[in-house]
Amino acid sequence: MKQTFPTLGFLLVVLSAASAQVASHAPTVFNQTPAPAQPAPSPGGKPVARVNGAVLTDADLLREEYAIFPYGRQHNGIPKDLAPQIRQGAMQMLIFEELVYQEAVRRKLTIAPLRLEKSEADFRKQFATPEEFNAFLQSDFHGSQQALEDKIRRSLLIDALLKSEIESRSAVSIAEIRAYYDKNPARFSRPETYTFQTITVIPPDHATAAQLKEAKTRADKALQQAKPTKTNDEFGLLAEKISDDDYRVMEGQHKPMPLDQLAPQALTALKAMKPGDVSDLIQVGPIYTILRLNAHTPAGKQKFEEMQAQLRKELHETKTNQLRAALDKKLRENAKVEEP
Repeated sequence: MKQTFPTLGFLLVVLSAASAQVASHAPTVFNQTPAPAQPAPSPGGKPVARVNGAVLTDADLLREEYAIFPYGRQHNGIPKDLAPQIRQGAMQMLIFEELVYQEAVRRKLTIAPLRLEKSEADFRKQFATPEEFNAFLQSDFHGSQQALEDKIRRSLLIDALLKSEIESRSAVSIAEIRAYYDKNPARFSRPETYTFQTITVIPPDHATAAQLKEAKTRADKALQQAKPTKTNDEFGLLAEKISDDDYRVMEGQHKPMPLDQLAPQALTALKAMKPGDVSDLIQVGPIYTILRLNAHTPAGKQKFEEMQAQLRKELHETKTNQLRAALDKKLRENAKVEEP
């Protein structure tokens, strides 16, 4: 079972005792406010970094690696070809998380008792039974309820600072979206496209004369069946049944295709068709194709209203990443970060 601490800024995954322990971040350098007690280091946990004296262990790093690549739990670990990249990203996130926590403590941020109580109650709900929760508490916190509470408080402090420094500043206004749209007209230019379905007959590689003749016979029969179809569903079911190409699993449906990506023979046929028409046989080399035109979209420009929601999301993500990077740089300026 996977448990998560209540936090919006991070997915703080609590792994089972068999694979990892809860992070043991213990800031020790604050003069203004003593750092709250933290869970004891994992048994045998190997230090992988120090941030202003706070020791981060290989268990902490493993937690972050699985937060980045959760599928690793289902596939016997992280794939070797991805491991270096994921480890590097996890290390950076681990250090950033610790710096954010230390900054929250330095600023003397606090968590209201009621919010802490609710977060702890929500965390407990992830366990099916009290016995399961107690087993987790024993294995990951040596049975210490206080250690768990401190860990939840830590997560909430990270959230609080990230909301102040990033979330509250990353909103995107309509004016910003409009300005981006107006400054990037090429991005919103829409080429002329055709949307269609296909039934394709493909003879074997290095086909003999007899095999080529058999392919033509199959193509003629397919055309006789395709011509009477009235809807894209009817044509699609036929494509699924008799077409030789991979598009048959999608009922012959292709994504909107710009003119420069179409074979000349296909483009000539499509230009003479209207939506709903089924073409005659189109031969390209030894391959025969039947087209059903579903839509023809002239060149134009995507409207601002059509792109507004997508652009808001993109610009918000960009601003969030920029603010996060700026915060990371600022926190590192006067920090002592030691990596092996």
